[in-house]
Amino acid sequence: MKHHVSNKDDSVRMFKSDLLEFFSHVHPATPHIIYVPVVAYTMYLTSTTGVDFFIAVALIFLGLLVWSFTEYTLHRFVFHFPAKGALGKKIHFMIHGVHHDYPNDATRLVMPPIVSVPLAIIFYLFFKAVIGAYYLPPFFGGFLIGYLFYDTTHYAVHHLRLHGKIGLYLKQHHMRHHYMSAEQNFGVSSPLWDFVFGTFLPKPTHETVPVNR
Repeated sequence: MKHHVSNKDDSVRMFKSDLLEFFSHVHPATPHIIYVPVVAYTMYLTSTTGVDFFIAVALIFLGLLVWSFTEYTLHRFVFHFPAKGALGKKIHFMIHGVHHDYPNDATRLVMPPIVSVPLAIIFYLFFKAVIGAYYLPPFFGGFLIGYLFYDTTHYAVHHLRLHGKIGLYLKQHHMRHHYMSAEQNFGVSSPLWDFVFGTFLPKPTHETVPVNR
């Protein structure tokens, strides 16, 4: 079964508005330009607030873990929501369907800032309410590091020739989501939650997904 329209570095117009169309295409360095300074600032705040070093490290890793769960949840339940009707299918196409139809469009492999920035603000305010401002900097810094790793991994598995066991494993894991079952392997930067929630797709006897074309 064919799960894509084009496997080339092709793109398709999504919006009639030239402005919206412009913002739907993102250079892969964009998330780093925006969020690396934010991460650096959270680390600076961590060093000045008096949070114990080991607690700060634990909070950074907790932020990474929470991001990985958020990544899985968004991909499974938001990006792959059961679209019904013409409007629902159109919304699904704009959110994620376009990526499955054109999986190697290099300009649509990282999250557009017009989406990621509002989401980051919402998550920041939510986490602040839950854990408080004192412990927030290291936790939110870890959360953003996880997001950057996700976007970087997603670009790499689609657009780069990866070497080494980890890179190839993540690429194969994600390619099976695209070319074998869109209802499995929702984790991009980690397969952890696929194992936890039973959506992990094991390697078939004969690997057929495109890897390092």
